[in-house]
Amino acid sequence: MILIPFIQEMVRVDQRIQVVEIPTQDVISHDNVSMKVDAVLYFRVVDPERAIIQVQDCLPATNMLAQTTLRAVLGQHELDETFSERKKLGADVQGILDSQTEIWGIKVSNVEIRTVELTENMVRAIAKQAEAERDRRAKIIHAEAEFQASQTLVNATTILSSIPAAMQLCYLQTLTEIGVEQNSTIIFPMPIDIIKPFLDLREKAAKPARTNGVDHALPPEVVPLVADASSGRIPVAIQGVSQARS
Repeated sequence: MILIPFIQEMVRVDQRIQVVEIPTQDVISHDNVSMKVDAVLYFRVVDPERAIIQVQDCLPATNMLAQTTLRAVLGQHELDETFSERKKLGADVQGILDSQTEIWGIKVSNVEIRTVELTENMVRAIAKQAEAERDRRAKIIHAEAEFQASQTLVNATTILSSIPAAMQLCYLQTLTEIGVEQNSTIIFPMPIDIIKPFLDLREKAAKPARTNGVDHALPPEVVPLVADASSGRIPVAIQGVSQARS
């Protein structure tokens, strides 16, 4: 190639991938939160002729365009999206830049959002929000546990009420647990069904026996046991001796 002196000049163009740091930008998100954001831009020159003829200096032009595009894209999203969808936002910025720099012979391969800085007040507000969210989850878990426990108790009550012997075993188990405490006196309500056979025997024994047509009275030491059949329970006292502990 022959160059005409003073009329033509040769410019070397690096077609390798260029890495450019986008300076920190002050951005206001869609939910009116102020933040500082910086990013990294990756691009390369695919058409050196257009990169020299179509734009005065492709490197600063691409950098300035990346700054304005970054502010515009982040300003359309809320703060939570900025933190949770960085890849998506970076892809949006890359797509916009690639379409606009195509006429310059430049291919934008990637844009990575690097740092998002918030003010101290906003950091404290986010911390309070996270704490409130954790408290809400803890209360929900506790309420669900109480609900499951109540359902289990209802099922156990249904089973115990259908089998009288199971309820009696529960009474005896409760007596065993209370007896471990070494209390001096324990008043424990006992169902009338447990001692009903003994009451029937007492009632039969209390009736005067007839021998040869003569009624025989009970001996004076036999005293019938009286129970309150209307309530279905009688109080039973279990005496014990409390042990002194050193």
